[in-house]
Amino acid sequence: MKAAEIRSRFLKYFEANGHTAVDSSTLVPKDDPSLLFTNAGMVQFKKVFLGQEKRAYVRATTSQKCLRVGGKHNDLENVGRTARHHTFFEMLGNFSFGDYFKAEAIRLAWGFITEELKLPKDKLYVSIYKDDDEAGELWQSVAGVAPERIFRLGEKDNFWSMGDTGPCGPCSEIYVDQGADMACGPECGIGKCDCDRYLEIWNLVFMQFDQTADGARTALPRPSIDTGMGLERIAAVVQGKRSNFETDIFRALIDFVADKAKVKYHADKETDTALQVIADHSRSIAFLITDQILPSNEGRGYVLRRLIRRAFRFGRLIGLIDPFLHETARQVVAHMCDAYPELLSNQEFMTKVIREEEERFSQTLDKGLVLLEDELARIKAAGEAGISGEFAFKLYDTFGFPLDIVNDVAGKLGVFVDEPGFMACMKEQKTRAKKAWKGSGEKDVASMFQSLLEAGTKTRFTGSTSFEDQGRIVALLSGEGEAVESLEQGQGGWLVAASTPFYGESGGQEGDLGEVGTESGGADVLETLKPAPDLTVHKIFVNEGTLTNGQAATLSVNARTRLASSRNHTTTHLLHAALRQVLGDHVKQSGSLVGPERLRFDFTHIAPMTPEEIARVEQIVNRAILDNIPVGREFVSQKEAVARGATALFGEKYGETVCLVEVPGVSMELCGGTHLVNTGQAGSFVVLSETGVAAGIRRIEAATGWNALNHLHGLRQEMSEVQAVLKARPEEVAARTKAMAAQVKSLQKEVERLQTKLASGEGGARMAEVEEIAGVKVLAVKAEAASIKSLRDQMDALKSKLPSGVAMLAAPTEDGKVTVLIAVSKDLHGKFTAPALIKDVAVLVGGSGGGRPDMAQAGGTDPAGIDKAIAKLKDLVANA
Repeated sequence: MKAAEIRSRFLKYFEANGHTAVDSSTLVPKDDPSLLFTNAGMVQFKKVFLGQEKRAYVRATTSQKCLRVGGKHNDLENVGRTARHHTFFEMLGNFSFGDYFKAEAIRLAWGFITEELKLPKDKLYVSIYKDDDEAGELWQSVAGVAPERIFRLGEKDNFWSMGDTGPCGPCSEIYVDQGADMACGPECGIGKCDCDRYLEIWNLVFMQFDQTADGARTALPRPSIDTGMGLERIAAVVQGKRSNFETDIFRALIDFVADKAKVKYHADKETDTALQVIADHSRSIAFLITDQILPSNEGRGYVLRRLIRRAFRFGRLIGLIDPFLHETARQVVAHMCDAYPELLSNQEFMTKVIREEEERFSQTLDKGLVLLEDELARIKAAGEAGISGEFAFKLYDTFGFPLDIVNDVAGKLGVFVDEPGFMACMKEQKTRAKKAWKGSGEKDVASMFQSLLEAGTKTRFTGSTSFEDQGRIVALLSGEGEAVESLEQGQGGWLVAASTPFYGESGGQEGDLGEVGTESGGADVLETLKPAPDLTVHKIFVNEGTLTNGQAATLSVNARTRLASSRNHTTTHLLHAALRQVLGDHVKQSGSLVGPERLRFDFTHIAPMTPEEIARVEQIVNRAILDNIPVGREFVSQKEAVARGATALFGEKYGETVCLVEVPGVSMELCGGTHLVNTGQAGSFVVLSETGVAAGIRRIEAATGWNALNHLHGLRQEMSEVQAVLKARPEEVAARTKAMAAQVKSLQKEVERLQTKLASGEGGARMAEVEEIAGVKVLAVKAEAASIKSLRDQMDALKSKLPSGVAMLAAPTEDGKVTVLIAVSKDLHGKFTAPALIKDVAVLVGGSGGGRPDMAQAGGTDPAGIDKAIAKLKDLVANA
């Protein structure tokens, strides 16, 4: 039974048992700021479990794409070396939101693995939480499992919690005995070891308690079920394979890479590891880019970059010198696009991104090898014992070198590597990263309004066509979120009304501003939030009288700012369509911000847009505006909207019924924001800027209506000022500016020529300042230089006149900083090198630096320390 059939049978089995099959969410957990990636099937349902959100169903089943590369699941170095570790995997799961509980969960799980998958019952075992007598009895009565096959384990193994507080409960795991030949020894057994004889295949979580900060647990009013079974692991069991990498999920990928590298799988352990790493990482890479994660130096993009580089390095180890991962990614698409069609629609963009990253890293990797070879030469010349942990970590962190490559290269020369020092640097970096991690970036406002959500408080939005409405106040909260009966003049807080015309911040659109009035008082609405689909919360400041819970209120939206936001929102849809028309179908929205002043639109595209492309986009959008096309809003089922070709925006969650916003002949998107009645109301559109915000992500900022007109007026004023300075007519400005730029460039070259000539003369004059210290000729002086190039020219002149010795030039810069150069002739490298000297010297000018054994450079922030730095260099030479 192939993996695709297992996945299909699982979903159909639970659908037949009353579950709604829910599509996998993206790898970016939009509803959980605490997570870097979706790492379990329950992540997309977290708010449902917490009571913050309700769905149209109480039973669900999914095959969820997951990524585990951080936190307690950070087993990256084990991936490819073991049979079970992966970065990307699929989690099969079934969920009950206050519907069925333990008995039904056990019946369903046992039925699937014994009847659908036909696993032999005499090979199956279960574990339960040590105090969960109920589960023990149910496994016997419902599934017919013998008591001796039920194992009681402690909290570490069989008790699950969402965090330090919140929903939690005992869990029960199903194991399969893979045979005595898989045992780790005579003491092998469930709960005794982690070997693969008794392999855990399914975890059933019985979510029945609510844990408070003091550790106390109270029963939940509606217990729930959360289960998870890894597709890769169960596929290996069903297919009779001892390793996940032997299943059909991976073998085609492994065989493709082996054929390309002209190596054999199972011929050599290290080759097998490389092939398995590449196969595993290729899946992660393909899915990450499809979910609009792109390589960068921070956050999720940094994880992707590391995976690409790690896979590429292992390719080098088996002889793959040229870029190849973009081809393995295509294999991932070919094998998985039936289950995940988004892979196919993103294939061309994905392969471009991967190839570009491979080519960039290939150059970086070669540079890293050169640095390693230089360091080994320095160590040998200096007579040092080995490579420091700091240097090994620098190679790892900056150039993507794994420790095993450093060990391999150094070991062949008999040089050891300080692994404890490397691990200390790694630990320090992880600590810094943990402190720096701010979550996914999503605003988690739900926690402040938890009590409202749990009470089922709802708001009806009436502002699609009106700016004012009557609504009863159903909740008032203080600024800290505590429930209050009233808010008085001078106080701020939060207000919830049964109905409101105010749009709550969501979908990239800022919330409305305005006023609330009752018979006893009035308040300004400073912000409007939407912590849940059916709840709108107004941040208010009471400027008159008192507002009391239960009062009738008049809620009035600021029509001017609402209309300005609507102009920008509707135009964002026009912009999205225009970008796809000009740049290609790979363009997808990766973020947006719509407010009354401007619009910001982030989209996937590798290269900066040309001026011609920007002009074409502006023209297409303005044509749609001038055509004054009616903007249609229609509520339909999600399936119907998708069938009609509507664009569903990345990362957004949609219910069964969605709002379809259509500009006929131009754009059709699912969107719950506020929009114009017709495109002509936008007035005009102008691009303010087009920039890159991450690798493969571009950002357009633009203006519409009065904001666009004001921008054009500003440009006209600037042009008038430029004309006045240049004393030119508008049509002469460009030519005159080019002529002046050419003249400046010519003068700069002449200045550099004169500086070089001066530097050469100064270099010769400096020779009179050479000292002999401990038998070494030393020249250490304060210099004057108009640029770093000028300072280097001076150093080159000194080196030509000082064939053996140490030279140091320290020059203050115009911005109040310091540049230091140190040169050491090759015959002295056995005593000291330029990077070693500059490390101690640069500290005294408030800086640091590095370089090659013969030449090093440092920057500093304290020119007052130059004299001390010069004295330090002389002292280092004297005591070498």
